[in-house]
Parts: sequence; structure tokens; C-alpha cells
Amino acid sequence: MQNEGYIEVTGGKVWYQLFDENGGGTPVIILHGGPGSSSFSLQGLKALAKDRPVILYDQLGCGKSDRPTDTSLWHVGRFVEELAQIRQALKLDEVHILGHSWGTTLAAAYCLTKPSGVKSIIFSSPCLSAPLWEQDQKRNLKKLPLDVQETIKRCEDNGTTDSEEFEAAIEVFSKHFVNRMEKQPEWLEQKPSGYRNAEIYNIMWGPSEFTVLGNLKEFDCTTQLKDLACPALYTCGRFDEATPETTQLYSSLTPHSKFHVFEKSAHMPYIEEPEEYVTIMGEFLQSIDIQGK
Repeated sequence: MQNEGYIEVTGGKVWYQLFDENGGGTPVIILHGGPGSSSFSLQGLKALAKDRPVILYDQLGCGKSDRPTDTSLWHVGRFVEELAQIRQALKLDEVHILGHSWGTTLAAAYCLTKPSGVKSIIFSSPCLSAPLWEQDQKRNLKKLPLDVQETIKRCEDNGTTDSEEFEAAIEVFSKHFVNRMEKQPEWLEQKPSGYRNAEIYNIMWGPSEFTVLGNLKEFDCTTQLKDLACPALYTCGRFDEATPETTQLYSSLTPHSKFHVFEKSAHMPYIEEPEEYVTIMGEFLQSIDIQGK
């Protein structure tokens, strides 16, 4: 069974999909990355629906959701509120949360408000500290050819991050640390244009991956991870921009947590190693459901 529709949230309507093969397990809600991307690339996670309902949604401002022009909407607190509104609308009294990249920032911020009924959290390629993320990218950059490093630094310094040479340098970075596949899956190549919203990314993060200038600049919940009450799974790719070292650090700070590295992946193991990814996620979610019985 597949449902889709729109839910009214603060600032507009968001589009969601619900996949359910009557597996009977606790639903899992997926939080996509960005900020300002969409759930499109995560659609393979509907494979988890054999055991439980799976909810994918496009956060406000991107994908198939409304595109309000009010820039005051783009801050983490409103996205936390949006997630609560979606849970309420879909009557998700008990839920697992799977966040990827910026989606883990959102998952952590939401769970630290201590909502009821969250059975577990999966932090997939996490960003739980903007300062640590920035440090890691500076280290990652040093692994690239010198001319690529210099181009990225020069474009950042000159404010020319919208230039073709910056784009070309970012492509090299992405091949190392975002998605290492030589050939993308055909369905991913068909991604509709205009699904991303660069304005949201710029306001919340900044014009470049490597230096945080937006309103997430000070975000760092590492000292609060000890307060997460539910079981957690931390995962990343071996070559991930969300580095194994930092991901393991987050896990070490979180009680009742597990840690897993996808050995052949960068930042998108759900595309780079899709079967392995779905297996690891499914087994973790099943284990929590069994404990709860």
C-alpha cells in the first residue's frame, strides 16, 4: 500500500508518502538531508516497508512541498515543529526516526525536546556539530590534489562559490567524500530539476560546504547526547564527509548506541551499498521492536 498527500505545517503544506506492506512493526519516519534537499534520493528505503510503515516527506521549501518566500521560516526550531506536526497528523504515537546528514541535526534537535513515543533514532552520516563538521571537511580537503584545494579556498575567499571552477572542484570533492559510484543508478539520473532549494541551504549553512556561515554555525549538541533516552544507531561510509572518527565519537557519547561503517561508501551508502544499508537498518529496527514486546 502507498499513500501520499499534503500536511499543513507552520508556513505551508508538506508532501509525504507512506509505504506499508502490513509488516506490523513500529513506523519509521525518514528525515532527508540538506537543508533544502528532498526525499527523492531516499526512495529506496521504502524496502523497509515489508516490516513496518515507512514515511518519507519533503521538508517545507523543497521537493514537492510548498515554497514559501518568508525567509524567517528557515531555522532548526521550525523544522522541529514541522516534524511534530507531521507525527500528529499521521497519528504516529510510536515511531522510529531515521535521519540522514542534516536530517540527523533535525532528529537530534527534535529528540532533545523529549517528545513521547520515539522508540529509536538512526543517525546516518551525522552532522551533530557544525564546528566539528567544518574541521572534518578542512581535513578532507587536504586529501585532494593541491589545485583543487586552492580553487576551493580562492573561491570561498573571493565569494565566487557560484563559479564554474568552484563547481568543478566540488565535483572532485564529491567523488571522494559524497558518492563514489562511477555510474549513478538510472532512477537517480531522472531526478527532477528544481527539487533543491539553495536559498534554505545558504540561510542555514552558507554558500559552501566547508565554512559554516548560516544560522546553524553554532549548532553543537555533543554535550547533550548523553541525554538521549532511546536506543540509537550511528552509521557512516568509510570515506564519508561525516567521518568515521567523528561518527564514532558521537556514538561513544550516547548511551544505548551502536556504530556501523559501510566499507564501500562515502556519504550516500543508501545509494552506494543499498542492500547492505537496508539490511543494517532493518535489523536494528527489528531488534528494537522485539525488545519492546
